[in-house]
Amino acid sequence: MAPTVLHLRSEDKPLEHRSALTPTTTKALIQAGYVVNVEKSPVRIFDDEEFSAVGATLVPTGSWRDAPKEHIIVGLKELPEETFPLKHVHVQFAHCYKQQGGWETVLARFPRGGGALLDLEFLQDPATGRRVAAFGYQAGFSGSALALKNWAWQLTHPGGEPLPGVESYPNEDALIADVKKDLAAGREKAGRLPRVIVIGALGRCGRGAVDLCLKAGLPTEQILKWDMAETAKGGPFKEIAESDIFVNCIYLSSKIPHFVNVDSLKTPGRQLSVVCDVSADTTNPFNPVPIYTIATTFTKPTVPVEGLENPPLSVISIDHLPSLLPRESSESFSNDLLPYLLKLNDWQNDPVWAGAYKLFQEKVATLPKEALES
Repeated sequence: MAPTVLHLRSEDKPLEHRSALTPTTTKALIQAGYVVNVEKSPVRIFDDEEFSAVGATLVPTGSWRDAPKEHIIVGLKELPEETFPLKHVHVQFAHCYKQQGGWETVLARFPRGGGALLDLEFLQDPATGRRVAAFGYQAGFSGSALALKNWAWQLTHPGGEPLPGVESYPNEDALIADVKKDLAAGREKAGRLPRVIVIGALGRCGRGAVDLCLKAGLPTEQILKWDMAETAKGGPFKEIAESDIFVNCIYLSSKIPHFVNVDSLKTPGRQLSVVCDVSADTTNPFNPVPIYTIATTFTKPTVPVEGLENPPLSVISIDHLPSLLPRESSESFSNDLLPYLLKLNDWQNDPVWAGAYKLFQEKVATLPKEALES
């Protein structure tokens, strides 16, 4: 029986340096009998040679399009906005299951070409219902870092100039050192440290957000750690307007009352000047932070909330925050995913992958007829 071939594609999303496979997990897959083809990538945090050194075959960038149909295409973020039908099984985050803008076009490409989507966001242990691998911790950690940087930037640049673009950091220590420097500058201007409210504080994402605040030097009493118990009464919540920074870390699956909205922020004495919506479900109709409409980027990290001055309020809504720390994020995620990657040679009979495929079929069944017409 021929070995299963995995094809790691190069990411196309701007400033996305993470990788679903690392040299470490690639080596483990090859030792288990897989063939791993790795596209040469000018953006991946790992050098091409790190993959070839463990036995992977380097192939041209973008060659997944012409790979044999039976090869499994492994990626991280969504594919480029193209329309040709997809013939392969794709393992990736596709962001098309929660009726995000344009979801029909994205999802329909798979059934149109006879391919399938095994969405990494919905890989769940059937016994617990929990995701088997996620970037949540790193997303919260990175989101909090940018939120603290933005708070300090607003104080040191009172003219309203937006936070400049940011680039990935080589490691966590470098990021924390940078945030500490900015926080010290902000403290000098404000005469105090910020108060931060984290909603979803008990989940992976929330723990990451809180940990960054602590590592950057915020005392624990400056951090409001909220979760389901605190939000059960339903918002909007005045505690958000009374804080300097709001980091939203909830995983949204159904409609809930707004945590905050423009009206709730027009109250006198508002302190809030920075929101980091880590979930970044910008086009989700259930978004509990409906004060912005566009996703931001590492090049332009913030968007102002119109009509709110004194203090001005800006939102960070970057949908790939863990790429701020691409090496650590990739290693952690890929190591968590490895036990399931090792079962891709029989994915139809593995409960985790089969569950993802069942969900794919259910979502395809909701597509409008016209979306399936090529």
